[in-house]
Formats: sequence, C-alpha cells, structure tokens
Amino acid sequence: MGRNDAQRGIGIRVPLRVFARHDRAARRRRAVLRNRDRAPPGRQLDGVGEEALRSGAARHGGVLLHSDGKGIVTTYGWTLGAALAIAVAPPAVLGAQDIGLPIGTRAPAVTLEDLDGKPVDLSRYVGKQPVLLEFWATWCPLCKALEPALAAAHARFGGTVRFVAVGVGVNQTPASIRRHLADHPLPFPVLFDAGGAAVRAYQAPTTSYIVVLDKAGKVRYTGAGAEQDVATALEQVVGN
Repeated sequence: MGRNDAQRGIGIRVPLRVFARHDRAARRRRAVLRNRDRAPPGRQLDGVGEEALRSGAARHGGVLLHSDGKGIVTTYGWTLGAALAIAVAPPAVLGAQDIGLPIGTRAPAVTLEDLDGKPVDLSRYVGKQPVLLEFWATWCPLCKALEPALAAAHARFGGTVRFVAVGVGVNQTPASIRRHLADHPLPFPVLFDAGGAAVRAYQAPTTSYIVVLDKAGKVRYTGAGAEQDVATALEQVVGN
C-alpha cells in the first residue's frame, strides 16, 4: 500500500526478516533456507504448495525436473540439501561416481515398457553383455547436450554394448516420445518407465543420469550432466 493509504495502519504489524541467519526451523522443524534441523520421519510438507502426483507417475526416485522441465523435484529418500547440491554441482562432480548406485552393485531387475506398451524386462540384456542406461526425457537440455557423445559412443561400441534410453514418467508419454523421436531420432531404443520402477531401482537423481553395467551385470560407472566421458567409461567394460 502507499504511504498515505487509509488502510495502511489497519492490522497487525509483522516484521519480515529473510536473511539466512534469521532462518530457523519452525516447531515442526522445517527450516526454509537451510536444513538446520531434520524433519521428523514420516511427515509430509504442510498442505500449502504440496502437489499430488497422478496415478502411475514416477515416485520414490531421487531428483527429477518439475513436469514443466524447470527446477527440481525432491522425492522420498533425498533431502533438499542433497537435491540442491546435485543441481548446482559442476559436471566433473556429477560424473565422479558419487551419485546413484554404488560401483560394484549388481544391477536390479526392472521391467519397463516399449513405446507400444509391451513389457520389456531388462534382464534380457543385463548380465549377457555390457549395458549403458541413460535416464532421459524429451524436455531435458542435458540429455540433448549428451546426444553427440552418446551417438559417437554408439557408433564405436554399439556392436558390443546395449544402449537403452529410459524415458522417465514425468511430463511425457509414449505418444509424445514418438513425436519427439520422429524429428529428433536416437540411434538406440527408448523404453518408458511409466511407474518409476527404474528410477527407484537405479536411484536416478536426475535426467541425464547414466549407468554403465559390465557383462556380469555390475555397475562400473555412474554419472550425470552434459560433459560425461562416456567413451572412457565404456572402454573400461569393453576393454578396447
């Protein structure tokens, strides 16, 4: 209101302080700017601003972009601090194998869908040959930036390594993926993670997350971001 507005003096004066030093956890221990106190387990956000996911949406994953492709969404298993750390980390950190599944972990069993809705069990590939999985979305700029490196890696290693793009179930459908691929084809298949099973199983923290599995089905590389050295990661599992 203006300085001389008649309504200016009506009501209760509430001081507003937004400096980081003034941020404290409320009685329910929800700090705004800093995660000073851990929220009690099992509780959810206050009702204001909390949005429900549609049935079948990817849940319990790590950090994925909002459905409009902007910002980040944290889901169960990740704190806000961890989400922001990944969001602002440089590509060298994101590709340093400190996110997602630990190196040496045996790949989990996951069933996805092809773009016709037919089930595809990843065990048909995993444990039989090296596999590269990229958690991917049509709206992901990092995925777009990775395409040249992945195309070059596929041209070099595609006869030995199975490449699969795992389309996350956020703001895209098999139909929209088909339309996107008609104009922007990939040299390897895209499978759809409708219920978020792969996001959960592989602890995918973001789109552009890559997992490389060796022939025995064990994790040999994880990374995310636009500047991953995919060729070197594949050399380690192929041996050339």
